[in-house]
Amino acid sequence: MMYVPSYFEFVNSAKLLSGDYALENIASEMNLLGSVRPIILSDATLEKIGSVKLLTDALAKGGMRPSSVYTDIPLDSSIEKVNEIAVIYRERNADGIIALGGGSVIDTAKGLRMLISQGGRDIMRYVGSEMLNKGQNVPFAAIPTTSGTGSEATGVAVIKDGERKVKLEFISSFLLPDIAVLDVRVLESMPPRITALTGLDALTHAIEAYSCLQKNPISQCYAISAIKLIMANLEQALRKPKDKKARISMAIASYIAGAAFSNSMVGIVHAIGHSVGGVCSVAHGEAMTILLPVCMRYNRDYAKEDYSELLLYLSSPDVYASTDAAARADKAIAVVEDFIAKIKESAPIATRLSERGVMKSDFEEIAIRAMNDGALIVNPRNADKDDILKILDEAF
Repeated sequence: MMYVPSYFEFVNSAKLLSGDYALENIASEMNLLGSVRPIILSDATLEKIGSVKLLTDALAKGGMRPSSVYTDIPLDSSIEKVNEIAVIYRERNADGIIALGGGSVIDTAKGLRMLISQGGRDIMRYVGSEMLNKGQNVPFAAIPTTSGTGSEATGVAVIKDGERKVKLEFISSFLLPDIAVLDVRVLESMPPRITALTGLDALTHAIEAYSCLQKNPISQCYAISAIKLIMANLEQALRKPKDKKARISMAIASYIAGAAFSNSMVGIVHAIGHSVGGVCSVAHGEAMTILLPVCMRYNRDYAKEDYSELLLYLSSPDVYASTDAAARADKAIAVVEDFIAKIKESAPIATRLSERGVMKSDFEEIAIRAMNDGALIVNPRNADKDDILKILDEAF
């Protein structure tokens, strides 16, 4: 039964351009928003493989020339980088932002939009949740080149403070892009490992959004659609990387899973996963892959109804109908575990913490950090440090 809270909010304001020639439609959409000289943000790899040129050529067909193209964005967005780009934005008289890349590039763009819209010089002034008013109009289009973070559909930016060596969260509905663009031409270059890990990251977003304490009927509808698309298309995207239907389906799944968790939150998988990444430098998608089945087992008795319902979308009507009602939650967890095992057959991903160099001596610090992660607050089951240490041991 879909849960209806006494009060909730839902925001999904980005206009979605999805499919053939989506890139060619950006210029006219940015014009409608008042931008004719946007800055393009991307990274050196995407410039090298031709994705940036693909974008600028598409913009040129619509009569748009960017004010500048900036591709020196690192794997982890940083406070210093955002502040640096803001200077360039103002010097070049830019009037909008187009971000082409993964989560780091899009988060950098969100930070830039924040700084320009507020007329500031240092985004450290705006750390926190819902600290912004709308401010100056800064048209913003996001073009993801991976299918997992869902950053093009979220009001969250994670930006590193290099001096203090911590990742800071900026949360506001005003960080949401005006336009989200899904075009298979910038997705085809994803290698198998990235395809697998980003797809499983999106699956984690959807499952946690569906079952966390802040779930709502709309976020659950989005989560269901994302799960169905992922289960039907991720293996095909790995087997046949040039399959346009599978690639665009995974991009849509990532987008709607992002919208789901942006409006409901996640849970213990992310709380521990963030800490595993911070302490041991394990890739985010890999941490999600390793921890998802273990954390679902931990939550089972507290999310039994939700997991039971999800069995229908994780498997098939026949599997759901033939499984006793009391066993459906366990079956859903087993299906997720089997699915991850199948994905591992097609891509070099880890399914145990030990495979990525995590040591048991790291557990204490990981657990302490996880206890301070906001995602833990909305997990269906409370967790203390001992619980987290047991989860880590099971995932080892």
